[in-house]
Amino acid sequence: MEYCIIEVNACLLRSSALASKATGYPLAFVAANLHSEFLSRRYKFEPSLDYIFTQFPRWDMSKFEGVSTQIGSAMKSVCEVMGIGRTMEESFQKALRMVDPSIKGFYPMYHFTKDELLEELSAPTDRRVYAIAQALHDKSITVEEIYGITKLDHWFLR
Repeated sequence: MEYCIIEVNACLLRSSALASKATGYPLAFVAANLHSEFLSRRYKFEPSLDYIFTQFPRWDMSKFEGVSTQIGSAMKSVCEVMGIGRTMEESFQKALRMVDPSIKGFYPMYHFTKDELLEELSAPTDRRVYAIAQALHDKSITVEEIYGITKLDHWFLR
């Protein structure tokens, strides 16, 4: 089969999966193969498959007045980013930094009071990950307490 590359885009959007399913054309498979071929030709090595990929949504709720920051089943993210690394920590840090250039990574971005921190942890919002970062960084709330509030698996909180 012969392929002709018209455009190269760094991400496959959610609509790509729908288009792939509707047409039967394996877009993600083709993109992965093209990327692997490009890397092996450019860098003369066989890509390793032992990487961790972390996909992270980007919310830009400040642009919309009156929108709840509570995250539910409705799609509110404006796009998604992906971090790739050899460990979960590395790929998570890369994904967070790609959301916005001003973000330092998994580091407290806001300065929540104790009550605000508990409120941010109790409901999924666009700021919850930074509340977890503050709780872990300041040691103001234990991992067990964070688990009790968020029900996030201990593996992600270690």
